[in-house]
Amino acid sequence: RTRLPIDQGIHTYYANIHRDWSWGGAENSASLQQIKAVAKGGDGDDSHLGDTLILGAGACRLAYDIHMWLGTTRTVAVDFNPLLLLVAKSVMQGDELQLFEFPLAPKTIEDFAILRKLSAPEIVREGFHLVFGDAMRPPCAPKSFDTVVTPWIIDIVNEDLPIQAARINNLLKPGGRWINFGSLAFEHPDRSRRYSTEETVAIVEQAGFTAPFTSEQTIPYMCSPASRHGRQETVFTFSATKTGEVDAPARHKALPDWIVTGKEPVPLLQSFRSQALSTQIYSYIMSLIDGKRTIADMAKILEQQKLMTKEEAEPAIRTFLIRMYDDSQRNSGF
Repeated sequence: RTRLPIDQGIHTYYANIHRDWSWGGAENSASLQQIKAVAKGGDGDDSHLGDTLILGAGACRLAYDIHMWLGTTRTVAVDFNPLLLLVAKSVMQGDELQLFEFPLAPKTIEDFAILRKLSAPEIVREGFHLVFGDAMRPPCAPKSFDTVVTPWIIDIVNEDLPIQAARINNLLKPGGRWINFGSLAFEHPDRSRRYSTEETVAIVEQAGFTAPFTSEQTIPYMCSPASRHGRQETVFTFSATKTGEVDAPARHKALPDWIVTGKEPVPLLQSFRSQALSTQIYSYIMSLIDGKRTIADMAKILEQQKLMTKEEAEPAIRTFLIRMYDDSQRNSGF
């Protein structure tokens, strides 16, 4: 029912560990200030966040700062990357870790691999809880929280924003608050669901919330002192108070039931038909590679087999071989 997105692995946000617990002071401080600004400017104040849920907490520095400085009663930080949570658990209980950083664009030869010391400013106070779980399927009872925080997540998941908003409404107690923080650069495959700030505000209101109190601020983002890369992000932060109930959406499913349970017929989708045909042709092309035949030789055989004309076969074979060659040259490690 849940899994990492296909474009993510356990090390996808590895650099965030170093940002959170080593060199990211300026960004971490600016991030907390944005949360403070909307908490004070919205319907409430930053000292009464109550029971707080952080969805997609990552390496947990923002969750830690919210818990330490914004007066939450209890904080539950949810993420499904075990590496990030294990590091967060260790540093927040007072351990000092050593972990290598591998900057994307090292400034000098010494910067290709740097042994960093990771630590929290102080041991986290009581009431902070790490939960290994999927932010799209939070293991939480309905109406359990006074505040839900969504940092850098609503625009990167593949679930449509109205569904996310309804799910967050369902997690909040009456009068609870939704605080969002991060970029607003939706990557949904359907372009009509890549929402503007104006559309985002309207969707939040339609999901049983007040008109959000919003803030936009440019802050540093992932500016490692050892890397030539680093940028500024204009983050979009809002706070909205729950005013009414909406229908709870069905639990998120990362994969359809016919894959998960294996008890339903596998549908013969058009995309499957196309893929099956391509796979057969590519398998046949692979069988023709013997270390002697040229692309022209293989194209002639495909024409003889009446699979395609020679004019069609040569570019098709070349495209396939380019893909195979690129895959063989690609670095599989990080």
